[in-house]
Amino acid sequence: MRRQKRDRLERAFQKGYLAGVHGKSKDSCPADSGDMHQEWINGWREGREDKWNGHTGVSGLHRLAQVTMH
Repeated sequence: MRRQKRDRLERAFQKGYLAGVHGKSKDSCPADSGDMHQEWINGWREGREDKWNGHTGVSGLHRLAQVTMH
């Protein structure tokens, strides 16, 4: 059960990261509240920061892999 929960949260972070890198609004978060919402927003913030720093394309994918391995 714990692994499933962690996987859902990691997936929410990754989806948020990709949304941030692609310039989508944080209002596009599919979760209304709770842990999944927070992880999606955390990923979105990381993605926006990486976009502003020029980590797009392949370098963004490598960055996503590094960020999610915490």
